[in-house]
Amino acid sequence: MNKRIVFSAAIGIIAIGVLWSKAEALTHSKPETAPIVASPSTKPTPKPSPEPSVAPSGGPTEPTKQPIEEPSVKPTDKPTGKPTPTGNINPPVKQPVKPADITALLAANLPELNFKKDSDGKIIVTNTSSNYILVNKKRMLSSTYVPKDLTVPNVPFSFSGSSPKKQMRREAALALESLFKAAKKDKIDLKAVSGYRSYATQKSIFQSNSDKKGEEVANRTSARPGQSEHQTGLAMDVSSASAGYDLVEKFGETTEGKWLAKHAAEHGFIIRFLKGKESITGYSYEPWHIRYIGKEVAKDITNKKVTLEQYFDTISATVNK
Repeated sequence: MNKRIVFSAAIGIIAIGVLWSKAEALTHSKPETAPIVASPSTKPTPKPSPEPSVAPSGGPTEPTKQPIEEPSVKPTDKPTGKPTPTGNINPPVKQPVKPADITALLAANLPELNFKKDSDGKIIVTNTSSNYILVNKKRMLSSTYVPKDLTVPNVPFSFSGSSPKKQMRREAALALESLFKAAKKDKIDLKAVSGYRSYATQKSIFQSNSDKKGEEVANRTSARPGQSEHQTGLAMDVSSASAGYDLVEKFGETTEGKWLAKHAAEHGFIIRFLKGKESITGYSYEPWHIRYIGKEVAKDITNKKVTLEQYFDTISATVNK
């Protein structure tokens, strides 16, 4: 009886000790709300990039520097002639020449500013290198003048073989090529007949015409030596098969002659000796004789339907107001 009591008491004591130990362990353990350390991510760490990265949704503690982009010029931008944002300069847009600009252009080439008198009192022109030179019966070239840049334009001629009269000054020759190219495109058959003539050649021509027709008639249809535009290298006589490639007034009534009168100025030429202006030019109407003077001035003269003499008179009056 006593042994059972003792055994039961021992078991009870042991049970109480176990319960007491568990209670102590629970009392001193860490709270369940303690932060949990996240396990390392299995995703690879991105390598640094020289390019700016996109900020996370929360935003970085310091502002991210963005690259400064230079503005670019679109291919469709129209050239303005001013520096572009990238520093390049586009070719300027060619604007139409205004009358005021033409006046300024010709101011230095006015006839009254460009001459000298020889020992005989004749007026000798001095702006021989200019496209705006005025040569007529009152204003002459010297007997020794020869243009320095004579060349043969690549156009069809009414005759074969080489000849000085195939020549023109270079700028005029290039303009003649442009004129003939446009004529061919419009199915107009033109041929060059006579360009540059020296002082000596013109002297021979005038003398021959004078012997055949008399000096008075010859003076209306051909120039005296020194008074011919052909010596400047800026003039060319043009004809067509419909006129027999002759230099005759009826050329002006042909399809080719009408086309020439309408389109010559587009390439820098004027019909120098107009119909009804004989008293001003001193020469009969010559629809075949074209004179190079540059596109802007040629168009202005043609639109005004005046002679080169009248045109310069107007410019002179404007400048000298």
